Amino acid sequence: MSNIAIRVDHLGKRYRLRHEASRTPYRTLREDLLDLPQRTWRAWRSARRATTEEFWALRDVSFEVEAGEVLGVIGRNGAGKSTLLKILSRIVDPTAGVVDLFGRVGSLLEVGTGFHPELTGRENIYLSGAMLGMRRAEVRRRFDEIVAFAEVEKFIDTPCKYYSSGMYTRLGFAVAAHLETEVLLMDEVLAVGDNDFRRRCTSKVAKIVQEDGRAVMIVSHEAALIRTLCTRTLLLKAGRVDFVGASDEALRLYHESSAAEGDTIIEGIQRVAPGFAIDDFRVGGSAASRIVLAADERWLEIEVRGRIAFAARVALEMRLCDHDGNVLAFCSPGHDTGEVQKHGPGPFSIGLKVELPRLLRGHYLLGFSLTDPNFSGWVEAPRAVQLEAEGCTTKIGMLPASRHCGWQLLKGEPLDK
Repeated sequence: MSNIAIRVDHLGKRYRLRHEASRTPYRTLREDLLDLPQRTWRAWRSARRATTEEFWALRDVSFEVEAGEVLGVIGRNGAGKSTLLKILSRIVDPTAGVVDLFGRVGSLLEVGTGFHPELTGRENIYLSGAMLGMRRAEVRRRFDEIVAFAEVEKFIDTPCKYYSSGMYTRLGFAVAAHLETEVLLMDEVLAVGDNDFRRRCTSKVAKIVQEDGRAVMIVSHEAALIRTLCTRTLLLKAGRVDFVGASDEALRLYHESSAAEGDTIIEGIQRVAPGFAIDDFRVGGSAASRIVLAADERWLEIEVRGRIAFAARVALEMRLCDHDGNVLAFCSPGHDTGEVQKHGPGPFSIGLKVELPRLLRGHYLLGFSLTDPNFSGWVEAPRAVQLEAEGCTTKIGMLPASRHCGWQLLKGEPLDK
């Protein structure tokens, strides 16, 4: 007997985009009434000038999800992730292809999905169960668990229109996770809750997969969540499947493609204060947003040149992060020694030589900022450079990168006994 819970075969979704030759300005009701005889003619003439364009949000997407498996879905904004989940949830009809779902589907696509704002939390729980085809007795059996998990006991008989976004999310996830469905779909819903709620959600998803054998699909931009929960990951790029397989490999390809789209470090700068201009930004002598750190290489030289319209204290800072954006190390001589250069109006140049820890083989991110330490931030480039480290050598050879190795090699000495 097949163990497949979701089968998607050559799925496609096409939209028609309308473009008008000239946009009609906003008019008052009086102007429309006085101009009524001409409105029909104008509408017909405008319709003739309008053009349409085909846009494929998804094209030729195929994959399978087995019962007891968590499939992550990643990709840049506009890649088609939410459209895919809406088709699987039967909210949107596909243009091409076939979707087979084996069992009842519970979906949580946004805060408050499927909830009626005028109904209370209690009524919405029973309504959600009825929409899934469950008997009232089945919902009643899980009711206390749902309320306890969502932590809304005091507000369970309050209309949901008075709920905060956090309460909506907690109750929505609790309903989707506790009601008896064979397939669970989630789209960025865990980004709303606090850290404790997200931790409990992660544990709950792992539990329902291991114990209940459900199939789960999660769309998320949080790499740590994808790496922790998902057995496989689907990478979408411009509506097509770019990769489906191991989560670590999918995230590596995703980060590489993101870095490749910004060819230079300057393109990775997210904020520049008024009065500042950056002309050149180099790491290791290169202006590219992706650099390779040779085996056992420990030093990085950073150079920034630009112009400033006023006198200011400017210090260069660097953050070494893992490929999920978690900070591993921080270098800021301005904070460390308190010595910060003062630059007058005109061109400026600032450099920094940083000694890195013994990094294991893998991918890292470098973030930079120009600041007046503890006072002002002038320039921010939080994910400017993707650093590919070739690793470090020990007496037994080159150490590989793996989950059990971590990110850097720590020094340890035996205790004297």
